[in-house]
Amino acid sequence: MSAGRPPVDDLWYKDAIVYELHVKAFQDGDGDGVGDFRGLTGRLDYLQDLGVDCVWLLPFYPSPLRDDGYDISDYCNVSPLYGTMADFEAFLGEAHRRGIRVIADLVVNHTSDQHAWFQEARRDPASPKRAYYVWSPDDRKYRDARIIFVDTEKSNWSWDPEAGAYYWHRFFSHQPDLNYDNPEVEQAMLDAMRFWLDKRLDGFRCDAVPYLFEREGTSCENLPETHAFLKRLRAQVDARYRGRVLLAEANQWPRDVRPYFGDGDEFHMAFHFPLMPRMFMAVHRADRRPITDMFLHTPPIPETCQWCLFLRNHDELTLEMVTDEERDYMYRTYTLDPEARINLGIRRRLAPLLANNRRRVELLNGLLFALPGTPFIYYGDEI
Repeated sequence: MSAGRPPVDDLWYKDAIVYELHVKAFQDGDGDGVGDFRGLTGRLDYLQDLGVDCVWLLPFYPSPLRDDGYDISDYCNVSPLYGTMADFEAFLGEAHRRGIRVIADLVVNHTSDQHAWFQEARRDPASPKRAYYVWSPDDRKYRDARIIFVDTEKSNWSWDPEAGAYYWHRFFSHQPDLNYDNPEVEQAMLDAMRFWLDKRLDGFRCDAVPYLFEREGTSCENLPETHAFLKRLRAQVDARYRGRVLLAEANQWPRDVRPYFGDGDEFHMAFHFPLMPRMFMAVHRADRRPITDMFLHTPPIPETCQWCLFLRNHDELTLEMVTDEERDYMYRTYTLDPEARINLGIRRRLAPLLANNRRRVELLNGLLFALPGTPFIYYGDEI
């Protein structure tokens, strides 16, 4: 094994155990009360002993932290809260020395409104950065696009008084969407990816990929232009970075996620969101059908691609893709506390969801590892 990287295996992700963690919450290495890369590096032996093959890092970039780091203000740096670039590089080298790969979150759909691109765009209509975002003199375009965060956002458009125009955002109003109709935006995102891949990062979990383009009269999701861009992105990765992986975060039904694999020329992996709540249903009902029925509605994918399975992650336990009856059942079964409900989901850790019932925790983890797909563990759920 090379000291620089694990041996090249183009399909390593099909047999991997992936461990998701937030640097700030994992291990404090300098005593300031915030986790950092030095602390994480010191815990790599624990992850190796646990059998982890790959670590997925939640966003560690500079950010105002209004959306837990998913509001990125600089794609090519490390937040000083978590250390320095040298600390990151030391962590990555030590992980690779132990045969552990590392992937990172990359938010491709939007930036923070504090990003230098947006600040320049709003100040100067003549700036090239103005075309990095989606602007309009009114808020009447793209009315067929749903509002994702219905509990906080009333519109996908927000007025910017300095710019004198509305800007488009599918997520929170402080996260303006990038304009992928602008070739400079595509190039800027590719440059950001190359920056980290050149540092020997093993890949990316790409956030919010269904929403990259806007077209009037559509839902502005899963558009052909999005898939054309993703094919170009994958071709760039394959050409220069063998053995790296791209993972899609597309919170959609399997039939809608299937195109994100392409013909094996878009994403290597994608999360199977609708399966997750049905695993909880199956265990509580002692009935396999919620799981088996979902697999019957899951289309085949290219041989080199893989579904990713999980019980919990950094987001709420999403109940977006269940029936109203199933959602009510999940609320009644897994939380009676209205404070634990957020958007269309439940914000609770695995053990509290299961009333700290060890047998059910073990049963669900057994299902996670037994079902076809790559298992993802959210940090701490192994305890």
